[in-house]
Formats: sequence, structure tokens, C-alpha cells
Amino acid sequence: MKSTSLSLIAGVVALAAVTGFAAATAPGDGGTTEAKTATRLPVERSSLLCPAPGLSDLAETTYTSFTPAGGGGGGGEAGTAELKQSTSATAEDATGKGGSKNKKDKKTADAGKPVVSLKEPGKPATADASGADTPALVGTATGRLAPGWTAQQTTTVEAGSGRGLLGVSCTGPDTDFWFPAASTAKSREDYVHLTNPDDTAAVADIELYGPDGSLKSDVGEGITVPARSSVPVLISTLTSEVAEDVTVHVTTRTGRVGAVIRTADDETGSDWLAASADPSGTLVLPGIPADATSVRLVVFAPSDADADLNVKLLGKNGAISPVGHEDLHVKSRMTASIDLKDITKGEPGSLLLTPARSNKSTPVVAALRVVRGKGSGQEVGYIPATAPVGAQATVADNRAKGSTLSLTAPDATATVKVTASAGSEGGEQVVKTYTVKGRTTLAVTPPVPSGLKGGYALTVRTESGGPVYAARTLSIPLNGVQMFTVQTLPDDGGTVEVPAAVQDLAVLDD
Repeated sequence: MKSTSLSLIAGVVALAAVTGFAAATAPGDGGTTEAKTATRLPVERSSLLCPAPGLSDLAETTYTSFTPAGGGGGGGEAGTAELKQSTSATAEDATGKGGSKNKKDKKTADAGKPVVSLKEPGKPATADASGADTPALVGTATGRLAPGWTAQQTTTVEAGSGRGLLGVSCTGPDTDFWFPAASTAKSREDYVHLTNPDDTAAVADIELYGPDGSLKSDVGEGITVPARSSVPVLISTLTSEVAEDVTVHVTTRTGRVGAVIRTADDETGSDWLAASADPSGTLVLPGIPADATSVRLVVFAPSDADADLNVKLLGKNGAISPVGHEDLHVKSRMTASIDLKDITKGEPGSLLLTPARSNKSTPVVAALRVVRGKGSGQEVGYIPATAPVGAQATVADNRAKGSTLSLTAPDATATVKVTASAGSEGGEQVVKTYTVKGRTTLAVTPPVPSGLKGGYALTVRTESGGPVYAARTLSIPLNGVQMFTVQTLPDDGGTVEVPAAVQDLAVLDD
């Protein structure tokens, strides 16, 4: 038999083994080969990257790792889910700080040890870190711990220009990220954190766009991110131009990275700005707090066409158009922004952006800069446009008090099931079902596990109707400031569509 035929047989067998549902009838049996439809199977491997949370000796960070129960991944294999220190960042930091040889050796040794190791689905694992020298984390989950694996990094900084509650859902690696709502203003100090999970170096480009278009930069190209390390880049060093609202575009020439922006403002504190959902003609930005004192919308049109958008606030009782800001014109490759002030007027809401003309839909990216409080009590948070919950979405690091879950149905009424997991140190899961009326936002205090000890995770599943978009606000009062952070809940990608495989022995004929 020819080697080509042997290769084809091996390919058919391997594909059948992977999918597990290939079907065929042998020739001569009088049957026919029947192709079956594609199905969704749990993923068997997931990757997450958490940026370095430091920049302050006062930083106190909690990591929470969680996989929802019932994922059924890895064919029943136990698997692992571990977050480890990024090795290069650890070594460089120890050297740069002038640490002793013993300190450097210890940090290098610690780089290979898990900071957080998850043992089972349905129960979070947590770890704490302190200080400015805490490195980025690189993580992988396999087997039954891979489907829906989620990690949250929450940092509290009590004082200084970087003070605030900074929360971010650790991101998966990719090659393309959009960040509206960054800034090169004198009062801001924004860093792009690039983390490389792989064993070879990645090369990234950073482009900046202001209200008048591209900002000149000679140093934003060809940024090398060494293997399994993290590189912070101060945005204001990439250009001499000053702009209050800047859109940051991160792409990679080689390799892949996780990307997120840490913002800091002299008056409103700091938080993480996560990437916007992929460019689209319709976007949803869920979870504006009821007591927001300032809401600023930042939008960017990456294509060659201008975008004309309708702006709607989806509140408790329906959709309204903000007076004076019913629509927004966004020029091609320019950043547009509008100050919506205290748009929610004491009620929670979400923002819906749709094409102003039904026959013209231009893709855009968007984010909200949200401020709560006044004067010295101000605190900032960010809400990027996000994808819908889909089949399942999870957010980790919820506390006994201070969590608010916002659910938005921009079209049809929907029903969702919310599961509060077991606690990291004790407690039993609780499940509750909510109905979200079409064109409204429902903000609730989420269920809390019975007998809760430690932190817990929330998993949202769409039961009917929809689509549904969700965000979780975590609030922690500290020194008279209502510190907060908002994380959106897009579909966790715990399953993937696998095409049906069919044996066709005709390909073996000479």
C-alpha cells in the first residue's frame, strides 16, 4: 500500500478518535455513509494571563481561580489549573531593585511554583500577594478543569496616585486588542501590560489614535516581549502628543500576548481597562452603577468609513435616549467621546450603541469611563463593550458583601440561571433564576453561598430568550472612598464546535 494511503487512514482514525462521533458503514454491507452534524465539546486546555499588579508598596492583591462544575472536560481526566510567576519579570525585577543574591535566588526558584493551584471544579482557590514587586502570572488549565476556567486579580491600594480598587479578569492570549478610553493627558499615567505565555519571544506593535487621528510614535513598533514574561509600556512615552481620550491598538507580528491597560489619575484613582469586544456595528456596555457621578463614552471606528450611532440607556423600565446625546458621529480612524455626566440618575443602567441608519452598519469599539463619588472621594472604573453571556459566563472573587450583578437584555426578554459557587474556605453553592425584560437592565445583589467562608464565583447561564449581557461590580469602602471595579461577563468559551468526521474509503483507491 502506498505511503499516501497509509497517511490518509491514520488521519481518518485520528479525527474519529478526537471527535468521538464519526460514523460510517463498511462497503458491501448495503449501507451508506452518513455525515452527522457538528456538535459542541468541552475544551481540553485553557490559558490565562494576569498582569503585574504592583507599582505601589501598598498594593495588596488577591488571586481567585475557578472552574464551573459540570463542564465535563477532558474526558473525565482530572487535569490541572495553575497560575505561575512569569519568570523573566521576576528575575528582572529582583535585579532592578538591587535585591540580595538570596532574594534573587528565592524569586527565581519561586517562578516555577504555582501561585494558585485549583484542585476541583465548583470551588475557588485563592492566594494573596503584597507589594510593588509582584510579577505577572502565566497559567494553564487542562482536563476537566479547562472548560470555563476563570481567574480574577483584585488589588487594593490605600493611598497615593495609584490608590483604588483594581480588578481584572485574567485574559487569554491573542494577537489583536482594542482599548478605547486610555489617555496621554498630564493627569494620567496609563501603562499597557503585555504578557507572553509561550516559550519563544513575541513582538508587538502599539498604535495610538486621538480625536484627530493617529498619534505620531516612533517607539511603539517592534516591542519584544520575552518568553513567559511581562513588559509594561507607559503610553505617554510613545508619543509627544497629549490627548484626553486615546484609543490603543495592540497587535503582534510574531507570537501572542495578553494585553490590558492599568490607568491612574491624580484625582480619581486607578483601575484596569480591559479590551473592548471585537469591532461591531452594535455594541452593549453593561453595568453602569446607579450612583455614577460621571460617565464618559469613548468610541473608535477602525475601518475606512465613518460611523453614525444611536445611543440608548437601557434602564430598569426601558430604553431612553440621553438628552443632547441621542446620536454620535465617529470619523474613520478617529476617537470620539461624549460626556454623559450622571446619566443613570440613581438607577442602574447599560449603554446600547446601534447604527443610526439600518442600511449602514460601520464596526466600532467602545468603552466607558465611570466615576463614583465627588471631590477627594472619587473613584474610577471602566466598562468595555462586551460579548453576550452566551451559554455560560463566570466572574470570580465575589465577597459576602459588595457585589452587584447587572443583567441586560437589549432585544427579547430572557431568563438566566445564576449559580453562586461553594466558598473558597467553606459553604455550599446556591442557584437562583432571574427574568430580564427586553430593552431593560436588571441589577441585583447576587446569591451568596450558604455558610460562606472566603470568596466565591458567580456563573451565569442563559436559559431562554436573549441575548443577555452581564457585568459584576465589586465595591469595597476604604478610608471614606467607595472603591469599586467592574468586570464584564462574556461567554467563557468552555465549549467549541467540532465538525463531524466521516470515513470515506474511496480516497484509498489508486
